[in-house]
Amino acid sequence: MNLLLIFFEIVMNIYVGNLHYGLTEDDLKEVFGEYGDVESVKIIADKFSGRSKGFGFVDMPNDLEGQKAIDELNDTDLKGRNMKVNQAREKTENKGGNFNRAE
Repeated sequence: MNLLLIFFEIVMNIYVGNLHYGLTEDDLKEVFGEYGDVESVKIIADKFSGRSKGFGFVDMPNDLEGQKAIDELNDTDLKGRNMKVNQAREKTENKGGNFNRAE
């Protein structure tokens, strides 16, 4: 009997807020790269203007390195703004418009 072992790589998804609007994804990757491997970086931009919304997400494949980055970077200055850094919460579906009305 052959056993098939499957290993899932768990990626830590990190929320980074209060970013300077001129900060690039490469800038953010460089900052987080000091703590370990960075799988991806995404700064969220307005879909019409293309301007940064001042927050983004960093994926780090190693939980320990990701947690160290969170611990050491949260509330630190980057280009004149104190970043807010924490583990991202799972996105919840928000359809909007319901406003908890009783039907």
